[in-house]
Amino acid sequence: MTNRVSKASLLKWRQARGGSSLGVTHCGKTAFHWGERTYVMGVINVSPDSFSGDGLDSVDVALARAQRFVAEGVDIIDVGGESTRPGSAPISVDEELHRVIPVLERLAGEITLPLSVDTYKFEVARQALNAGAQMINDIWGLKLEPRLAELAAEGGVPMILMGNQRDKPRRNIMPAVLSDLKRSIDLALGSGVAWENIIVDPGIGFGKTLEQNLEIVRRLDELKVLGRPILLGTSRKSMIGLVLDLPPEQRLEGTAASIAIGIAKGADMVRVHDVQEMVRVCRMSDAIIRSRS
Repeated sequence: MTNRVSKASLLKWRQARGGSSLGVTHCGKTAFHWGERTYVMGVINVSPDSFSGDGLDSVDVALARAQRFVAEGVDIIDVGGESTRPGSAPISVDEELHRVIPVLERLAGEITLPLSVDTYKFEVARQALNAGAQMINDIWGLKLEPRLAELAAEGGVPMILMGNQRDKPRRNIMPAVLSDLKRSIDLALGSGVAWENIIVDPGIGFGKTLEQNLEIVRRLDELKVLGRPILLGTSRKSMIGLVLDLPPEQRLEGTAASIAIGIAKGADMVRVHDVQEMVRVCRMSDAIIRSRS
């Protein structure tokens, strides 16, 4: 598929794969009933150079934050060991394992909610699933490591596939994101991942300009044509900092605004650092957007 993505062709493609219903995604003992409400994913960064300024350096601190997230109403916790900020240097597999696995093992023993691992590395994902993770969050959408889909299929776990344009920035961003996500979905399905186990993320901040990031949020509903639930990750992103001229720790209101608009435009799950506040934003937005007479 080229960047000139036809809505009609995408509709036919979706119907051939899963029809119009988003269905239910099972993650561990949790069932995500898409469309009923917006689900909240809380971020646990165990990378010292996290862009958001919330990197943690011990298992105990990570556990305390996860427990606070649970008390604040989070639905799933995403653990990542490598910073994804622009210009950050990749870390080795061994270093990522050293950061992530002890945290996942501890959380799996003490937290009843599902855990996701934020990685694009095969060995990290493999060991993370063995340590208790129940979802793979791949910021490269299988571009760098297609075998992640095989892991997800074998384990019967859901995958988040992100549209990442850092390898090739695009001028027309929505067709590019749709094309990338369609390709990722096809790869996942071809490896045996169940249709219901695929979640898509447009990848705010990954190879996009400020204007393109704003455009994606504004046009988020166009991703519905893919037929899969949409995860939106705007929390503390540089998009907000550039608009408001604020550092990461002061981007709460900007995050809230982007999430509320994102929900109005079709977001099914939001990935956030400030769980308590964003759970409230989601509940209020859902009351307006998803209410039924």
